[in-house]
Amino acid sequence: MTDESFEHALGFHYQASANNVHISRNGLTVTTLRGKTAQDFMVKIADMNDNDGQQLMARVTGNYKRGNEKNAKSKQNNKYR
Repeated sequence: MTDESFEHALGFHYQASANNVHISRNGLTVTTLRGKTAQDFMVKIADMNDNDGQQLMARVTGNYKRGNEKNAKSKQNNKYR
């Protein structure tokens, strides 16, 4: 892998070097990928547009909302009524 740097509007940024990929958001390191995981990430993100790349980084870091949080919360509140 070569040294690369990539940043966009959702705040995710990655920097790749050797066999490591450091992913940060808003200036704070969120996770570091190493070895095969880092290589797989670089292969996937190379073919993606900016928006899809941000979504991939969100998924890899675990910082990804699925859209059902509000529904799950309301079901818990109504469970014992």
